[in-house]
Amino acid sequence: MAVSIAHIINPVGVSSAHPLFAIQQITFESILKAKTFSALRNIELFTVQYSEDREIIPADFTILPDLTRSVLDENTFSKQRKLPIVVDILTALQQHAQADYFVFTNMDIGLMPSFYESIFREIEHGHDAILITRRRISKGYTTISQLPDIYADLGKPHPGYDTFVFKRNLLEKFVLDKICVGIPFLEVSLLHNLIAFSTNLKLIDRAHLTFHIGMEVMPPVDAEYYRHNRGCYEKNILPKLKPYFKREKFPYASEPFLSRMVKWTLNPCYRASLMIEMEGMSWKRKVKFLLDEFRWKAIQGD
Repeated sequence: MAVSIAHIINPVGVSSAHPLFAIQQITFESILKAKTFSALRNIELFTVQYSEDREIIPADFTILPDLTRSVLDENTFSKQRKLPIVVDILTALQQHAQADYFVFTNMDIGLMPSFYESIFREIEHGHDAILITRRRISKGYTTISQLPDIYADLGKPHPGYDTFVFKRNLLEKFVLDKICVGIPFLEVSLLHNLIAFSTNLKLIDRAHLTFHIGMEVMPPVDAEYYRHNRGCYEKNILPKLKPYFKREKFPYASEPFLSRMVKWTLNPCYRASLMIEMEGMSWKRKVKFLLDEFRWKAIQGD
């Protein structure tokens, strides 16, 4: 039976004067064109949103029941931002889609036409989870009519993760607590869940499969919401995931020592202290193996 994909996004209702309005329109259209490009594949497109966000969603997407809670229900903030909790988005997809694989992308991530074809190819190669980094392009793109120019613009790479593909049964194992979207530590939490629970994770960081309008690498963040997500991750997510971590499961693990350590320590998604700890555990296992071998040979008299 052919593999199927369900892709979910979380639109936000903003005025036409808001910069995100044009970006979302381009995102919608790029997703639809990517589906058309892979017309022979089994692809379903879903949105989940708050009731006030429905009017901006194109008819080609299946609109799931509205979200009923936000991060405001889980913590107290001086500035009110109605940000969804990511587990609610993914749970909605799980409840309404029967696909074999799920795709979650941020609302400001556009797709290249070959996006789904590339995903299906990696699935056919046996990967149960896929991470994709985006290309950054000029913020001068503001209309759907510019999509041909957007596709042609190679832009620049970005080190973070905003496109997640995973086999549906992995979601049942995820530990996501009350992490909200649009704030750092969302990507870290999803990344580390995939590392913990997938068996054949693939990182695609050198392909032109997605794009983001705007060149910033680390834009300013709201400190209160940052503390919320970081607290969820450090207190309630990381401790439950660490028992499943092995250095060999992390992206770049097969690269030479200096190369992987540079990539891990410079990218905040990996956290230097965690990766140093993983390196130590790996070396400890290797030393134990060698000592055990030496002990056994000594006993045997070899």
